[in-house]
Amino acid sequence: MEYVKLGNTGLDVSRICLGCMGFGVAVQGGHQWVLDEESSRLIIKQALEIGVNFFDTANVYSAGTSEEFTGKALKEYSNRDEIVLATKVNGRMHDGPNGAGLSRKAIMSEIDKSLKRLGTDYVDLYQIHRWDYHTPIEETMEAMHDVVKAGKARYIGASAMYAWQFLKALHTAEKNGWTRFVSMQNHYNLIYREEEREMLPLCKAEKIGVIPYSPLAGGRLTKDPQEKTNRSETDQIVKLKYDATADTDRLIIDKVAVIAEKYGVPRAQIALAWLLQKEPVTAPIVGATKTSHLEDVKAALSVKLTSDEMASLEESYVPHRIVGHQ
Repeated sequence: MEYVKLGNTGLDVSRICLGCMGFGVAVQGGHQWVLDEESSRLIIKQALEIGVNFFDTANVYSAGTSEEFTGKALKEYSNRDEIVLATKVNGRMHDGPNGAGLSRKAIMSEIDKSLKRLGTDYVDLYQIHRWDYHTPIEETMEAMHDVVKAGKARYIGASAMYAWQFLKALHTAEKNGWTRFVSMQNHYNLIYREEEREMLPLCKAEKIGVIPYSPLAGGRLTKDPQEKTNRSETDQIVKLKYDATADTDRLIIDKVAVIAEKYGVPRAQIALAWLLQKEPVTAPIVGATKTSHLEDVKAALSVKLTSDEMASLEESYVPHRIVGHQ
């Protein structure tokens, strides 16, 4: 496993982050393809064995049970000081007023609940899951700063927003002497590259660590479109992201298949290798739900695509509707 610094910090993270959204108890309105606790434990254990030290979850994943499963497994199989544990806040956790968002009340309440579910005194990276259009960014940034000063988080990060919003948050923190975001968890893969227009150049200029989610486009970059899985049949979010551009995306998926055949490796390794070679990507967040997924993850680090192969994978891309920011 390779390790790199997360943005402009001294924090060492594995080049692959294990996304834990696929772990938890299936709940109404949530993902139905999630793994139970025992299956989740096996994936987390294997991730640790191949050298992954970076794990990402969120309070809203499976109504908090993702955090519970992740925290229990990491406590059993790892040394807390060697693990970089990340979670997120914003999603709705209960009905009624103040059940979601990035108000001071919500942040201060949710960090404590996340820590309890994770079974730890602190998280290494506490991230805002989306932009909150109903709370002043000054209120959010001061509350996040206070979470760090209270010792409940070591660093803070953001996820899925417009570049102007992220820059506004960075400016607000700097202007007031508050803790600054060190990372951006954005939607980025071979069939969704809109982040290359503004967000990635901003992150490079500001030395922000980039930890993209959905690096395999919910599995669409790993198989022929006609192949069906439980997730492809039930994950409505993946359908929302990619169904509208399926015909044009097919051209890119076919090129992944051609290059994968040339190297004699699964398609996932080619899609991940492409992402790992894109600046300023730090660590793609891979949502492994099978042991074979982690084998592909580790092997992808050794695949070095040529400039011609990179260009071939990219040349068929067409502009996509913005997905993920709202």
